[in-house]
Amino acid sequence: MLSSSRALKRGRKSVRGDAADRSPVRSYVTAAPDVVLFAVVATLVGIGLVMIFSASSATAYAEHSDIAYYVKRQLIWLIVGLAAAFAVYKMDLTRLKRAAPYLLVAAVVGLVLVFVPHIGVGVNGGRRWIGFSSLSLEPSEFAKLALVIYLSAMLANRGDRITSLVRGLFPLCVPVLIMAVLVLKEPDMGTASLLVFIAFTLFFAAGARVFHLIAIMAVTAPMAVLSVLASPYRRARVFAFLDPWKDPQNTGFHIVQSLLALGSGGIFGMGLGASRAKFFYLPEQYTDFIFSVLGEELGLIGAFAVVVLFVAFIYRAVRIALAAPDRFGYFLACGCGAMIAIQAFMNIGVVTSSWPVTGVPLPFVSFGGSSLVVNLIAVALIANVGRHRRLNAGQ
Repeated sequence: MLSSSRALKRGRKSVRGDAADRSPVRSYVTAAPDVVLFAVVATLVGIGLVMIFSASSATAYAEHSDIAYYVKRQLIWLIVGLAAAFAVYKMDLTRLKRAAPYLLVAAVVGLVLVFVPHIGVGVNGGRRWIGFSSLSLEPSEFAKLALVIYLSAMLANRGDRITSLVRGLFPLCVPVLIMAVLVLKEPDMGTASLLVFIAFTLFFAAGARVFHLIAIMAVTAPMAVLSVLASPYRRARVFAFLDPWKDPQNTGFHIVQSLLALGSGGIFGMGLGASRAKFFYLPEQYTDFIFSVLGEELGLIGAFAVVVLFVAFIYRAVRIALAAPDRFGYFLACGCGAMIAIQAFMNIGVVTSSWPVTGVPLPFVSFGGSSLVVNLIAVALIANVGRHRRLNAGQ
């Protein structure tokens, strides 16, 4: 792992120079599929299906008289996601690079459509979906992937200009800000912050000056703070994170119930299907807080195993990025890996009271069709980059 960290530092310094001059004919070889990456993702998806069935059974029976209602829907989305992922895995990435600006525009349009009457779907006071109540898509999920593809394409073309705040970095911050504001209006503070984290990760990987990144954060931080303080809903979530036990029956309810569920699991867990928190004690028990049910049923060992799987995913994504044959592939693998990894640890941070409640699902594990499809496509993009390894790259 330490050698990969050193290699990533070297990659940030060298990717602007030699990667742009590589010939696609002479500089890479076609590699075998990354079995470890696929095995890790398949294991997470399998765990997700089991935990969705367990965590949603009570709600599914109460609302639909079918304990398998939600896991059946997740299986349908899994088939859709696998089909899309296979197509992306075989795709010529040069075409994807050319389509990057159009994908960004389509993503922004999708984020706007959630506010259009009879197109956007409102649930629990938020407007995050388009379509119908029985079949809806969450544009913000696809917006994350579109942003990764767009920034990867732009960073691949900018070269040393990324070290310039005015000519390189600032123009790329504009679409990030537009998308983040639209998502924040839904309201979805978690995904909005995730878009910013993904962008900063890519800027750092591209070699942007740390001072410039800090300056951008210093300028935008006051606006973010004001946005949180101006909204009673967001303000309550932040204060609940600081002291959830101050109001355990209201603002701190989510976190308190999550901690009680995790604590009840102990080291070995109460047993698969034996969760008590899923019986309407824990809100969003099969989506945002599914990790709490997992910890209650499978204990510290099961929760730690999931964390290890995400760490293994990060490791493989970094290795593939460092062996990418060109700049676009390097940034694409970095961005897709960061998108999944940051979201995973944000979700785990929320349920363990280490991060404010943000409402982002656990990748591959939580229920959610749009999230599952987007994450599978992201994995396929990483694997696609891994198909073409540089001649001097390691395995």
